[in-house]
Amino acid sequence: MKKRTFFQFLIALIGLAGMVSCNEGNSSEQNAASGPPPTYPVLEVPRRTVTAFNSYPANIEGSVNSAVRAKVSGYITDVLVEEGEEVKKGQLLFKLETESLNQDAEAAKANVNAARVEVEKLKPLVEKDIISEVQLETAKAQLEQAKSNYNSITANIGYANIKSPVDGVVGKINFRKGALVSPQDQMPLTQVSSIEEVYAIFSMNEKDFLDFMSDAEGKTNSEKISNMPQVSLVMANSRAYEKEGKIETISGNIDEQTGTISFRAKFENNGLLRNGSSGTVKIPKTYENAVVVPSLSTYERQGQSFVYKVKADTLTSSAIQILTEVNKLYVIRDDDGVDEGDIILAQGTSKVRPGMKIKPQRVSLDSITNSFDQVFK
Repeated sequence: MKKRTFFQFLIALIGLAGMVSCNEGNSSEQNAASGPPPTYPVLEVPRRTVTAFNSYPANIEGSVNSAVRAKVSGYITDVLVEEGEEVKKGQLLFKLETESLNQDAEAAKANVNAARVEVEKLKPLVEKDIISEVQLETAKAQLEQAKSNYNSITANIGYANIKSPVDGVVGKINFRKGALVSPQDQMPLTQVSSIEEVYAIFSMNEKDFLDFMSDAEGKTNSEKISNMPQVSLVMANSRAYEKEGKIETISGNIDEQTGTISFRAKFENNGLLRNGSSGTVKIPKTYENAVVVPSLSTYERQGQSFVYKVKADTLTSSAIQILTEVNKLYVIRDDDGVDEGDIILAQGTSKVRPGMKIKPQRVSLDSITNSFDQVFK
């Protein structure tokens, strides 16, 4: 009986100790909850004028691209230029074998001489009324036909000397000495491109095109194109090309297969650009007096972007619509829940929640964008 009483006393003592421990833990949590709120940086939302760039892959073409083709069939006997060589209009590029044509020309020339002798022989006979005028006219017609045949053959001999149609740079040479070529070949002998000026050909999807043209100044398409800003080019080595270009033409049709509209911008060539090169065209878009927030001050939930607005010392979540990003700043719509002068949480969005109280500490916009660099160095 005494043992039972002792064990009951011991159990009661252990339970009392547990209650005391729980009370102490609850008291600690209450003390922590009732402590001072944590300090977080906040900033005042500003307006700024910023310029963003939309980028589009582009193909580079010479302002003049002329395919060089054979006008007559024959074997190539000489290739007189190299790929990448600068040539002038009329410069000899290829020579074709003309032996058979030369033989044809000699035969045709003999026919011309024979026809001319026939005409000279018939003239006095007509004058003496020995033969009719019709016979002489027939002989004259045969002479002209012989001359035409001879001229055609000599022209073909000339065509065997293939010359450059324009000033420019020789592209890839597709046929070499000994190759048989003809006017029916699908592939040209080479291509000569004038690259003092080049075109950057790029495309926009329909949505970007509609936005772009809606924002362009002018009433007609011609006015809009003439008022478009200068565009820049990033070359295939990721370096910016030193000269700016100008959009000259916009396709009148939407490509049914790709749903895109083709643009053409002209650039002066400093010698770096070649026909067939690739690059990226960057089109500037300026946002005047736009509401901006640091990208570091935003967070996402289910595909929607938010910031924390600070009212007194309490955080409230506010959705925003991002138009573009420029130098770690988001440009947001004016009619969203955030406007110039609002106070927002500058940093630490992953550590807080709506309704939480903080101790605001004012910081500048530049200090937040610079801290982004420090975090990700």
